[in-house]
Amino acid sequence: MNTAVNDNVVHESEAQRQHVRVRIPAKLSYNTDPNRETDAIEDLSAGGFCLLAKQPLRVGEVHHGSLQFLIDNLKLAIDVEFQVRWYDPDNGRAGCQFQNLEQRQITFLRHLIISHLAGELVTVDGVLNTLQRDNFTKERKHKDGVSSMSAFGRLRAVVFSLGIFLLGLVAFGLIFKSVYGMYFVSHAESGVVSLPSVNVTMPRDGTLQSLVQVHGEVAKGAPLASFSTSMLDMLKDHLDDQLLQPAKVEELFGKQVSGTLTSPCDCIVSQQLVPDGQHASKSAVIFQLVPRNSQANVEAHFDYRHFDAVKPGARVKFQVAGEDSFRKGQIVSSSIISSQNLNREDSPSDIWVKIKPDAPLSSEWEGRPVEVISDRGPSLDWLFDKAVARGL
Repeated sequence: MNTAVNDNVVHESEAQRQHVRVRIPAKLSYNTDPNRETDAIEDLSAGGFCLLAKQPLRVGEVHHGSLQFLIDNLKLAIDVEFQVRWYDPDNGRAGCQFQNLEQRQITFLRHLIISHLAGELVTVDGVLNTLQRDNFTKERKHKDGVSSMSAFGRLRAVVFSLGIFLLGLVAFGLIFKSVYGMYFVSHAESGVVSLPSVNVTMPRDGTLQSLVQVHGEVAKGAPLASFSTSMLDMLKDHLDDQLLQPAKVEELFGKQVSGTLTSPCDCIVSQQLVPDGQHASKSAVIFQLVPRNSQANVEAHFDYRHFDAVKPGARVKFQVAGEDSFRKGQIVSSSIISSQNLNREDSPSDIWVKIKPDAPLSSEWEGRPVEVISDRGPSLDWLFDKAVARGL
């Protein structure tokens, strides 16, 4: 016994490959040959019919004919195109297959066959109602999951889906970054690299002549500059009536006294505020010195609404102009600075903070602008540090 399964068998509701044949009284007339006699239909299905041919037929021939049915004493006929698939000359039986049936023809034949099998009476009203309905649906998807798309079509669909996914991912990232920056990130309105400085002032009114170069090193007690002042300026607080005579005053005014300014520390000359040969008044700052080996800090000011983000001890990150990466540091002090000193009118005051970097900054960077950011969001630094420690 052959138990092999025929994989080509498909249910008739999906494809008309196997059909139920029923014996329905019908006749076939040949439109291509009007002189040919009408043949009787032995059985009928939605895919073809078997007829008793009165005249020989050749296998493979295609004919145009008319199937005639008697319903409610009315003759109904449908024009069909069919092909002879087999022919038995002994008894005249021939098997024919429909070709190029239209939807209305298929609907009529199915209604006729199903009603006959169910034992129902086929009426003209029933046929008309059936023909008025839409009896066809969309093609079913492949049950085995094999797509009918070509390789290029599948590739295009995958690329399009991937593009939509990446676009959505970018949009989500932008929205997340915007919301995160709004609630967790505070930006300084300005920042600068600063060094602790020592001011050297003019002891008396006079002219100045520098003895060192700017950014040059000077030891403690070493001469910084020489100055000259008039004798009258030195003695003006000790003049008596005899020295106040015009001749004595003119003589004292013409005499010059020289002096030398020395460095109060082992320092680097940061700035010379009074040019050589220019007159400077007493107590005017003429040099700014930076102690040698001193560490540069970062000073920045924030708007007062960021009070919670810039408390002493808070961690921040900053980027010095000219560098591509961010550095980290800690706020060591904070103070209020009046908005009048900053020419601001939008807030009553700002917060001025001093930041100690984790890594030393070059003293040559003094005065460079700095971008300072305080991030209060959840930190993943521990995860990155752990990955770096393992060499990932």
